[in-house]
Amino acid sequence: MIEIQNESPLIDPGVVAVTDAASVAALKPATPDMGGFIWGTGRRKSSVARVRVKPGNGQLLINKQQVHEYFSQEKDRNAISAPLKATDTVGNLDVFVNVKGGGTTGQAGATMLGIARALKAYDPSLMQALRDGGYLTRDSRMVERKKPGKPGARKSFQFSKR
Repeated sequence: MIEIQNESPLIDPGVVAVTDAASVAALKPATPDMGGFIWGTGRRKSSVARVRVKPGNGQLLINKQQVHEYFSQEKDRNAISAPLKATDTVGNLDVFVNVKGGGTTGQAGATMLGIARALKAYDPSLMQALRDGGYLTRDSRMVERKKPGKPGARKSFQFSKR
């Protein structure tokens, strides 16, 4: 949506990100690796998810387990399948995820970002739908560190006046 009116020497057109239909059409899909997979990496809190996507019949495995076996909560399963539903690629792609670190919510968030990045690399025309849903934005919130002289990050010991 950025328009450059004149050729300014201060603005490099190669650096300015333009998100119109012509620039998205100019993007090329990533080349698959030896196994035919497109890769995407997602991170959330202390979790890291490595996602592989390839055309198939809609198989979704997380650490070699089915989604309903690995994630017991419905909100985590919905978060993982949200980028696929937003782009209408639920039954068309096989998704394989290796995720480690953190808890279940962090792993679900990392998996969602990894799937969205892999879908963007697979087909750049899906980027607008993923961007509108907020699936390509990394959640940068981390646990606050423990401060010296305190039992936690913010918690203090009971104050005694006398």
